[in-house]
Amino acid sequence: MKKPISILFAAMTLAACTNRTNPFMEEWDTPYGTAPFDKIQVSDYKPAILQGIEERKADIQAIIGNEQAPDFENTIAALDRSGELLAKVSGVFYNVAESDATEEINAIMEELTPIMSEADDEIFMDAALFERVKAVYENMGGLTREQQMVTEKYYKHFIKNGIGLDAEKQARFKEINSRLAQLSQQFGNNLLAENNSFRDAIGITVSQYSDFMTSCEDRAKREQAFKAYSSRGNNGNDKDNNAIVLEIMKLRTEQAQMLGYPNSAAYLLDGKMAANPETVDKFLAPIMASAMAKAKEEKADMQKVMNEDIKAGLLPEGSKIEPWDWFYYAEKVRKIKYALDEEQTKPYFTADSVMKGVFFAANKIYGLKIEEAPEVQVYNPSVKAYRISDADGSLLGIFYRDYFTRDTKRGGAWMNNFRDQYVTPLGEDVRPVIVNVCNFPPATDSVPSMLTIDQVQTAFHEFGHALHGFLTKCHYVSVSGTSVARDFVEMFSQFNEHWAFQKEILANYANDYRTGEPIPDELVAKIGNALKFNMGFMTGELCAASILDMKWHELLAEDLAKFTDAESIRQFEIDKCREMGLIDEIIPRYRTTYFNHIFNSGYSAGYYSYLWSEVLDTDAFEFFQQQGIYDPEVALSFRRTFLEKGGSEEPMTLFRAFRGAEPDPGALLRNRGLE
Repeated sequence: MKKPISILFAAMTLAACTNRTNPFMEEWDTPYGTAPFDKIQVSDYKPAILQGIEERKADIQAIIGNEQAPDFENTIAALDRSGELLAKVSGVFYNVAESDATEEINAIMEELTPIMSEADDEIFMDAALFERVKAVYENMGGLTREQQMVTEKYYKHFIKNGIGLDAEKQARFKEINSRLAQLSQQFGNNLLAENNSFRDAIGITVSQYSDFMTSCEDRAKREQAFKAYSSRGNNGNDKDNNAIVLEIMKLRTEQAQMLGYPNSAAYLLDGKMAANPETVDKFLAPIMASAMAKAKEEKADMQKVMNEDIKAGLLPEGSKIEPWDWFYYAEKVRKIKYALDEEQTKPYFTADSVMKGVFFAANKIYGLKIEEAPEVQVYNPSVKAYRISDADGSLLGIFYRDYFTRDTKRGGAWMNNFRDQYVTPLGEDVRPVIVNVCNFPPATDSVPSMLTIDQVQTAFHEFGHALHGFLTKCHYVSVSGTSVARDFVEMFSQFNEHWAFQKEILANYANDYRTGEPIPDELVAKIGNALKFNMGFMTGELCAASILDMKWHELLAEDLAKFTDAESIRQFEIDKCREMGLIDEIIPRYRTTYFNHIFNSGYSAGYYSYLWSEVLDTDAFEFFQQQGIYDPEVALSFRRTFLEKGGSEEPMTLFRAFRGAEPDPGALLRNRGLE
């Protein structure tokens, strides 16, 4: 294919202005084709992305200009493969920007975000390209099921991106997309700054918050930490997110209404498993009711312990459980009920040993072989690389483990791809490069990184996503691995959590780092008994955040027009929490101004997905238990039915094929001890 003059000019300009070749512009002669981080400079990203955009434009023009009648190969598959350079550089850039974001990186991100948004809009608002896609969509009879799913996905993306709007509305739609991209990036940057400010003020990182609140005996300090934590992005400073949230919601709602949807929730849920806001609301309401019934029992148990502290003169008469007391007194109750103290368990769960357990489980269940790959370069010295192989020795992919906190990393934990899995036109199976990012405490000079029970589950959770990416056997990027409906994707990460504390798995990784002694059966039993402890609180804060997310996205334009300032946003939260039945001692897991999932990470009107997927993953795990937890045939069926398929089939079709029945909603309540 001839390169357009603009691309040649860009390449010539790059060569003329530097004495080195931009590493993104050449083939990577590295182990497994991974990124040569020793050669990549921050200044390389912008020119590579801009040239990538130009090359993708050329690819699209070649599709449009094809004189042959549109078919899957010359239109849909070509579209799926377009922008090879852009995918290559953005796969590195966006991952580094999330986990190693310097001021220079953030500046480039802010500059390029609207440019990338505009480039995407040019493709998915191109009438000539859409006509070719539509022609294939309307004649899918001879396609494979995977090809049909890919075609339908692209067709619907055009529709939801405003291809049916007139020119004036399309221009406005593009303008909104660009502004939303900027606002989301700004929200995330503000939150990162607020997280660092929290650390400076309280002396702990955001990821250490629950540990601190559990162990801190000074009630005044707990109150200070709670108020600082829960007010992130809501401090009236230059990092305040209130105005950003309101503008995001107004723009999302405007877009939805332009396409004929009443609100952004209806727009965003179209195409998901749940399909509409009413289904989600109906799903969440009984979970919230069960959670709050349990939480009230938990509060009563904690108040009894607090009353003992009052009698001992440690607290003033009349003290009641407050939000900043919950972690602290819940831990006291757990010690009384289960004689379990996480200070006892942590020495058995160092970050390295837990990683060993995660890998052992993948081997025992799916036969995978995982070994460290020191020959693979990493983007930060604290990151480790691994080679993932199938039982027959064939390469499945390369895995980066980025586990520890640092100032340049946003909070939370996630999985992402540096490179997606797909099959080239010549039949080459390109294997993925995947990262798990967490915010675990780093080792000190005297002790290794030790994880809480919750953090152990997080490690298994994120590797569950990675398994979905590594085991996929799809031909097209758009349906490969975790490219599935948002309310389906968490099924596989949460499914993997079930293995974390199985005795056979623990026996191979949970050893006291000081003595090498395996975790005793008595402690394993305590962990098992305690896993359903405090589930009223844990389910309640998760469900409350899910409902808050929905309530924001169910607002109409006229509702949003009534918001005037930060206080009106706060009052909205208060009102919705009261309506959902959330007790005063619990707040949503994420308040609006630090709800990164829905304002910067693609979970808009989708945070319910964790609970929705839990029904699926728990029901599937119960099937494992019924058939024999390590039954190789069941594991192979799970792998072939789900993990290999990616998004190449409808989620419920896959679930029925594996389970032989519809998912049982009661599985979630049983799993959480809320029945």
